[in-house]
Amino acid sequence: MSETSDTDDSEPTVSTDGGATGIVPPDDETPTWSERKERRQGLARLTYEYFERSRREDQDLREQSDYVERDVLGFPAWPHEAIRNLALATFFVGTILYLAAALPPEMPAPADAGNTPSPILPDWYLYWSFGLLQIQALNPELTLLGGQKLMADRTYGVLANVFVVVALAVVPFLNKGAARRPVENPFWAAVGMAGVAFSATIAVYAVQSQVPMDPDLLLDLTFLFPLVSATISYAVLRTMREGYMFTLNRRYYRLRPPK
Repeated sequence: MSETSDTDDSEPTVSTDGGATGIVPPDDETPTWSERKERRQGLARLTYEYFERSRREDQDLREQSDYVERDVLGFPAWPHEAIRNLALATFFVGTILYLAAALPPEMPAPADAGNTPSPILPDWYLYWSFGLLQIQALNPELTLLGGQKLMADRTYGVLANVFVVVALAVVPFLNKGAARRPVENPFWAAVGMAGVAFSATIAVYAVQSQVPMDPDLLLDLTFLFPLVSATISYAVLRTMREGYMFTLNRRYYRLRPPK
């Protein structure tokens, strides 16, 4: 009685990061006949061909590869990325041109050199700097100098601007961690939230003449609101941190199961 051994002629399995197969099928986004007809020419047709070619090449790469580390493979800068960026840039430029034609800015009356307008305000993106120039209420009067101020209010405001700029330049050197999301480092996220809130409140303080609020109360809120925002942000992110790290680790071990 002779024994025969059957040879295993099955195809080798594809190794992945924990998934069942290394082939990820493309999304089913086959356009209809009317959609193809509308894309016969111009940038729309070129963009459509780019996405079709990218999806087809992505599927071919996945079928030919015996190991897939990520679900998305890279594409060359030309022509894939160049065509995509061209399509996006054309869309935004066209939107800006449309808004400029549909909603043209109003032309106010010419300025009167003999009449000073009130109030005098800079452009909106400089309100925070203009507000720092107006915090002379915080410039202390030293008793040692007979009740006189150590520096002028304008100098005090300029130094406040310098302090803010230096603080923005120093923060990246202080935060050298590997965190890329606010929930991963709640402290620096709270610091950033305080900075954003302070830029908004100091901008409101710059136009205090237009705000129906007591100036002293507005000054208190200018410095109190950023502290409250930072405290709330830190508490919320700190509470979310444990659940976020659990989810992140679970996804990581799904991609790379421990040996």
